[in-house]
Amino acid sequence: MNHPAGRQHAPVPVPSTGIATLDDLREHLQWAIELEHATLPPYLCALYSIDPERNPEAADAVAGVFIEEMLHLVLAANLLNAVGGSPRLDAPELLPPHPRRLPHGDPALELSLLPFGGAALEMFLRLEEPAPPGAPAEGDRYETIGQFYDAIETGLRGLCDRLGEAEVFSGDPSRQIHAGNFQHTAGRMIAVTDPASALAALEEIVEEGEGTSRGAVWDGDPDVHHPDRDEVAHYYRFQELKAGRRYRRGDTPRSGPTGEPVGVDFTGILPMRPNPKIADHAPGSAIRAAQEEFNRTYCTLLHLLERAFNGSPRLLGVAVTTMYKLKAQARALMRTPDGDGTTAGPTFEYVSPDERGGTAGDEP
Repeated sequence: MNHPAGRQHAPVPVPSTGIATLDDLREHLQWAIELEHATLPPYLCALYSIDPERNPEAADAVAGVFIEEMLHLVLAANLLNAVGGSPRLDAPELLPPHPRRLPHGDPALELSLLPFGGAALEMFLRLEEPAPPGAPAEGDRYETIGQFYDAIETGLRGLCDRLGEAEVFSGDPSRQIHAGNFQHTAGRMIAVTDPASALAALEEIVEEGEGTSRGAVWDGDPDVHHPDRDEVAHYYRFQELKAGRRYRRGDTPRSGPTGEPVGVDFTGILPMRPNPKIADHAPGSAIRAAQEEFNRTYCTLLHLLERAFNGSPRLLGVAVTTMYKLKAQARALMRTPDGDGTTAGPTFEYVSPDERGGTAGDEP
């Protein structure tokens, strides 16, 4: 902006991302882990409520997004480990009651446990919404996930400039999760050891959510279920299900999808009661006992992931096995009538380690 000659103006302050020190960077990367984790329970509820035989396309779409959110969780842990932090997942603050806000996000960004359907689609579209062109980086109370990761990128670049790369990337490389530890996804698993790999990991997270080059519908990967097809970013996958059509080459965010039809049978969904809670049922009742068992399994999964991120990457394999157990437990709940035409569902409430029983699943 040009000002008339002779008038003095104070310098325009650089927008603060809230990341001025290495500790700030580590704190925000822990928030990134909490953000990526927060998406998992809503996606799992939607996924487990879908009859995959009646709704194969919806099941593929939600499963693909869930797998990539798990990838983003691992990438966030790699980023935090690379800068000398210690990822935390097995903690009560990661499982507040639903509905809940995204960690450190705009209070309007709210997450619920819902069966797949119109309300769940609208929630996922709001969650994965691309940042508007020119939107500022936001390190706290962010309006979109892309703006939050922009703040991390800005903070990371600034710290490397001021402190030097060696000071910033002080983490133990042996803690990095590599591609060999994490397969069955179209996304890229990136071990983070320097600025280039850190920026690649941040780009992978944002592009899978909102598209390449900010404004394209594609995420740059092949479709995990159909490798012959290009894959659209998360936001646009949900737009396909809402519109009942696929994107094809030449389509844009403005045009919407104009390709082949996508069928969604909304009667092929298990009608899970929204935002179920343990307290809805009496102690000792069958539904409550099943929900408590699910929560023990889920918290064991968080424990395994935390240990995998803190120097025991082989436990990722045990974590995957635990996820199959979770699926069986959730599907059994969703087939159990819970009154008013609904079924029961998982509650994703925290269980302390001493109440989980067994060995917490540390060994295969």
